[in-house]
Amino acid sequence: MGEAEQHGFGDIIREARKKQGWSQVELGEKSGLSRPTIARVEANKDVTTGTIAKVAQALGLKLELKRSYAQPSDRKESVDGDGL
Repeated sequence: MGEAEQHGFGDIIREARKKQGWSQVELGEKSGLSRPTIARVEANKDVTTGTIAKVAQALGLKLELKRSYAQPSDRKESVDGDGL
């Protein structure tokens, strides 16, 4: 496993927070979240998408969702049942 694959979302958040020179308390204040919630994010625990969005926004990070699987582009599906 490569180095990039070993980093979870929480690791990225921790790195970005430290680059800003902020404590967990400061990031919590800037994002409107509690310090224990920031600790949960950084520990890669289950958190809501809303929490992730607040933390990312406070740190000036771009949150982007991508599909990790390819969709067959040449497959045609018939809505009316033709070709079945």
